[in-house]
Amino acid sequence: MHKALVACRAGVGSSLMLKIKVSEVVREQGYPIEVEHSSLDGVPGFSGDLIITLTDVAEELQQKKLPQEIIGITNIVDKVEIKDKLERFLNNKG
Repeated sequence: MHKALVACRAGVGSSLMLKIKVSEVVREQGYPIEVEHSSLDGVPGFSGDLIITLTDVAEELQQKKLPQEIIGITNIVDKVEIKDKLERFLNNKG
């Protein structure tokens, strides 16, 4: 089971909507991913293996060389984009 954190700067609005869409995709596809939600303040204490956020925030987080894989989502309501990126993550993890 993978553990994912959906985060944005404030932890409200956009990331909450993204968490809802990610959770829907995970449930519909039966992916082995547990989804949590937080502001960026929760990132340092997160021990899972995946961070899902908006594209601009993902670029910032990737520069920090975090141990987690980081997925940037362009359109937070596009379940096809979310599904494709989660599948890519799962395929890379074997």
